[in-house]
Amino acid sequence: MTTTQSHPAKPFGLFDEALDDLAAQTKHWWLLLVAGVAWVVVAILILRFDYGTVAAIAVLFGVFCFAAAANEVMVSAVTPQRGWRILHGILALLLAAVGVMAFVRPDDTFVGLAAVMSFYFIFRGVFDVASAFTASRLPGWWVLLLAGIAEICIGFWAAGSWNVSVVVLVSWVSAGALIHGVGQISSAFLVRKVGKGASALADR
Repeated sequence: MTTTQSHPAKPFGLFDEALDDLAAQTKHWWLLLVAGVAWVVVAILILRFDYGTVAAIAVLFGVFCFAAAANEVMVSAVTPQRGWRILHGILALLLAAVGVMAFVRPDDTFVGLAAVMSFYFIFRGVFDVASAFTASRLPGWWVLLLAGIAEICIGFWAAGSWNVSVVVLVSWVSAGALIHGVGQISSAFLVRKVGKGASALADR
């Protein structure tokens, strides 16, 4: 009497598939690095132009917010966790809304524009701090944490500033681009670390 033995399914098949998906999603980490370097270059270029009116600075900040929103869409595409992809998408929508607010401007004054900037910096800073603590087990997470804290500080500074000038407003936009670039570069290496870890586990 002969019996047929069925081969058991690979116990970790689903786990290996998840690791392969994670490695595939994080292999484009270098896009975040390129974006971060681009933000640093933009921060330097902003200071080289002369902005003499609130309208000019509002357009500058509005374009900055729209670029940041597009950047969040890109980050969402390379983020492995579904929950964080959704949060990055929400952040992109909020940044686009802030950009619209900058163009509309509730009142055509430096104080009004500073209020819009404060909303951006505080919200962005809180998001980066939360992202940093989520990745606290990875080396270099503290860079993103410091970037988030700096953004929150600028946000509260903007919220409490009643004697702002063109130089201060432009400096805030430039600082935002610089901090965003540093945070993006840090995120790139964090994503790279996650991808390498997933690839190593999948190859075992």
